[in-house]
Amino acid sequence: MVYRTQGTCSQMIEFDVEGDVVKNVSYVGGCNGNLKGVGALVEGMKVDDVIAKLKGIKCGMKPTSCPDQLARALEAYKAQ
Repeated sequence: MVYRTQGTCSQMIEFDVEGDVVKNVSYVGGCNGNLKGVGALVEGMKVDDVIAKLKGIKCGMKPTSCPDQLARALEAYKAQ
């Protein structure tokens, strides 16, 4: 799935879901090393567990963050 982010330095998140497991998370733009770390940490986790861990994280004074955008992307995936 491809998700266009809003309100963050990254512009897009690409990821796969196999069953209910998150795979191959990749961000376009943003803080390269940190976002590779986020992708590695959530690799193999269940969709609902990733949402529970990342939803609501803010970046400074912004109302969202790259991890929060991943949670929103997974919610959008579940809604389709």
